Amino acid sequence: MLSHEDVLNEFRAAGALLEGHFILSSGLHSPRYLQCARVLMDPKRAERLCRDLAERVRASGFGQIDIVASPAMGGVVVGYEMARQMGVDSVFFERVDGKLVLRRGFTIPKGARVLMVEDIVTTGLSSRECIEGIAAEGGVTVAAACLINRSGGKADVGVPLFALTQLEVPTFPADQIPADLAKMPAVKPGSRNLVK
Repeated sequence: MLSHEDVLNEFRAAGALLEGHFILSSGLHSPRYLQCARVLMDPKRAERLCRDLAERVRASGFGQIDIVASPAMGGVVVGYEMARQMGVDSVFFERVDGKLVLRRGFTIPKGARVLMVEDIVTTGLSSRECIEGIAAEGGVTVAAACLINRSGGKADVGVPLFALTQLEVPTFPADQIPADLAKMPAVKPGSRNLVK
């Protein structure tokens, strides 16, 4: 199995471990950002990371997984590769009118044993929303998995959560940003726009 340093070295090699002032999708601010799109753009690296994560899930004793489900956008590639590693189908939920739903003809069979997969878990909010969507479709989420749990293990997604590694990266509400971080321009990852 990959060690903590092995995983971080994969992110470093891909230029996916960023330092600066970032506004996360949760609205929180952070001095570090993990750009999973960069680490997953290399198919061999994605395969290596997801193979290790799939082995961890299999070794957990949760039994058969029937389908992998992920929230778009960040979970799509990692969810697909996890499904490929496990020999099952992959579906993804998209946000429509503020709610995660299946589209594109995707379905989850009633009673299907589902593995919910994300790229990064910070607060666990999108994971919990995806798990709610799985339940609404009649699936049973038996576990969740992500490449990196950046909550340091504090995020509760409602089911056992497997990660290649954990990081405890500080996050701050907009009204509690430390002075040194506030001096840097804030960037929303995935965009080139500075946020004022």
